[in-house]
Amino acid sequence: MLNERLIRKASLSGLIAGMILAVFLKMVEQTTHYKVYTLLLNVDYIPILKRYTFSEFVEVAFHLIISIGLSVCLYFAISYMNITSHKRIISLCVSVCIIIGLILFPTTALSDRTPSITSMPAFSYWLAGHVVYGYTLGFLVARWKTRHLNRK
Repeated sequence: MLNERLIRKASLSGLIAGMILAVFLKMVEQTTHYKVYTLLLNVDYIPILKRYTFSEFVEVAFHLIISIGLSVCLYFAISYMNITSHKRIISLCVSVCIIIGLILFPTTALSDRTPSITSMPAFSYWLAGHVVYGYTLGFLVARWKTRHLNRK
């Protein structure tokens, strides 16, 4: 069962992994000019939010809130499925994050600020970022999970 301390650790894992993804995609965008960081922060496809213009700080905060939520959900799923192997936890997190990256990339077609949906380099950088994110998240969650099990 998850207690408050473990939820905080899962949240911290999501925060750290989310920041790493944001920094990775921002560096890619600054060096290659493919708008993958812009895509990460893009909310143009959300009907209510697309009416507003947000600062980069607020857009990053939205991204981090989603990342924290995903981390807590994955932690619940990993606990429910009783996965204790570091490899399996990391594999699950990477797989889920690749799927999320695949699902979200087409939203680029709904904005004129993001890369073309046919841009293979942007798609590749986007997926690479989600692999890095998934690995980081999986590594951190596995670390907290196994530490918790060793204390029992």
